[in-house]
Amino acid sequence: MVDVLIKNGTIIDGTGNPGFKGNVIVNGDRVRIFTGDPSPIEAARIINATGCVIAPGFIDPHTHSDLMALAEPLNEPKVRQGVCTEIIGLDGIGYAPLSAKNLKMMLLLFAGVNGYPELDYNWRSVAEYLEHFRHRTAGNIAYLIPNSCLRAETVGWEMRPANQNHIGQMQAMIRQGMAEGALGMSTGLGYPPSVYADTDELVELCRTVAECGGVYVTHVRYLLGDGIFDGFKEALTIGRLSGCPVHISHYFAGVPLRGQTARMLQFIDDARASGIDLTFDAYPYEAGSTSMTGLLPPWAHSGGPYALLERLYDRAERERMRRETAAHLGNLGDLEGMIVSAVKSQRNKWYEGLSIARIAGKLQKDPWDVVCDLMIEEKLQATFYTFSGDMRDVKVIMTHPAHMFASDGLRIGGMPNPRTYGTFARALGQMARDEKVMPLEQAIRKMTSFPAQRFGLRDRGLLWDGMKADIVVFNPATVNAQATFPEPKRFPVGIEYVLVNGQVVIDRGQHTGSLPGEPVTMTGEVSG
Repeated sequence: MVDVLIKNGTIIDGTGNPGFKGNVIVNGDRVRIFTGDPSPIEAARIINATGCVIAPGFIDPHTHSDLMALAEPLNEPKVRQGVCTEIIGLDGIGYAPLSAKNLKMMLLLFAGVNGYPELDYNWRSVAEYLEHFRHRTAGNIAYLIPNSCLRAETVGWEMRPANQNHIGQMQAMIRQGMAEGALGMSTGLGYPPSVYADTDELVELCRTVAECGGVYVTHVRYLLGDGIFDGFKEALTIGRLSGCPVHISHYFAGVPLRGQTARMLQFIDDARASGIDLTFDAYPYEAGSTSMTGLLPPWAHSGGPYALLERLYDRAERERMRRETAAHLGNLGDLEGMIVSAVKSQRNKWYEGLSIARIAGKLQKDPWDVVCDLMIEEKLQATFYTFSGDMRDVKVIMTHPAHMFASDGLRIGGMPNPRTYGTFARALGQMARDEKVMPLEQAIRKMTSFPAQRFGLRDRGLLWDGMKADIVVFNPATVNAQATFPEPKRFPVGIEYVLVNGQVVIDRGQHTGSLPGEPVTMTGEVSG
C-alpha cells in the first residue's frame, strides 16, 4: 500500500513540456509517476485530480518570511498559493550568522521588512537558524547568507570600507555558512550596512561563494552612477571578475525605466551572450514595497539602528535627510502614491492603507515629518508600497527565458502589497490563462524547475520518479488570486491540494495544520 495516490490528473512536470494524463504515487517523502490504470493501486489516501493539474510544489526565490514563517507556522499566505519552498535571507537582510548583540540590532533595523515577532532568538550560526524551521512551519526553507550579517560581525555598523582582514573573516564566514547549508550570498545595495560594501569587496566575497558552488543574489545599487543601468552593470562586473553566477532580485521597470523593457531585456541578453551566468526574478504586480528606513540616505544609518533613531530626532539631521532623499526620489511634497502598509502600534493602525499625503493632511503636518515621526513612534517598524511600475512593462519582463516568479512578499501589517498572498495564483490564472502572457507550462517552469536549477535544489522542482513529494494540485479553470490592494489578505482560489515532503498541508483548499517543513540545501539532503 502506498501513502498517497493522486489519480486522473494532468501532470505538468515542471520542465516546460506539455502536460500528460497520469497519476502520482507518494511513498514517504518521494514520488513516482504512473501513467497506467490506477484502479489496482491501494493507497492510504486517494486524491481524485480529474480536471486538475498536478504540478511540482512551487518555489518562491525571493521572500521575506525569515521570522514570520516561525511566528505564523501555518504559513498560509504561501502554502495556500502552492508554495512549498521559500528562499530567505534576501536583499542582504537576515539573521545568521550573528552574535547576540548584532542579532538584536538587525532585528530592530529591519523590523519594517520582516517584523519583530516574539520568538526564541537563541541561534547564532546558519545551522542553528535553519534548524529552527525543521517541522515548525508548513513549508520548506532555504537560505542565502546576507552580506549585512558578514559586515556587522567584522566591519561593524559604520559607513566605512572593509580592509583585507575584514574580507578574510567574511570569506571564512561564507565558507562556514555554506557548509552548514546556505545556497550563496545576497546583497541589498540600498540597505545599510549592506550598501557600505564596495565593488571590490563584493568581488572578493563572491569568489568564495563561487568556490563553494553558490550564487550571488543582488538587490542592485540603484543610485549608482546614472541611477538607471549602472547598478545592474556593477552586478555584472562582480559576476565577471569573481566567476560567480549572478541573480538579480525583483528586476523591475520603475519610474526611470518605465516603457524601456526592450532595453532592459537586451541588457540581460547581452550579458548572457558575453558568458555571464545571469538570471532574475520579478513579481506580477506594478507596486514596489519596502521599509520606510529604505527612504533614508546611507550615512543616516551609520552606527546602526540606535544611531539612526537619534538622527531622526535631530531637526538638522532630519532636514539633511529630506534634501538628499528628495534628490533621488523626486518631490516629497507629493506623496500620494506612497501607501502605509504596516505599522506595529495600535494607535497608528489607522495609517495603514492611507497615503502619506492624506495622513499629513489629517494631522496637519509636513509629509516628511510624518515619515520621520512614524519611524520614531514605530521603532522603525513601518512599511509602505508605491505604484512605481506599469503592468505593461511587468508582463513583458515576465516573458524572458531568464525570468522566474517571486513574491518579494512582506508578511507584516494590515495592508500588505497583495503579491504576498497572490503572486503564484495570479501568474497561473490572470497571466497564463486569461491574458495568455505565456503558456501554462512555462509559467509552471518559472516557479518550479527553473528556481530549483538556479539555486541547486536538486531533488525539488520536477515531478519525476524519486523527487521530493512537494506537489500542487490546482484547477486550471478556476485558479486565481483574490488578493487586491483594497483587500490584500484574501487567499487564492483553485489551489485544491498541496503536499510538502509527502504530507498533505492543503486539503480541498483548507489547511490541515500539518507542519512538515524542513531546511533545504544544495545537496538535496536536509541539513541537521
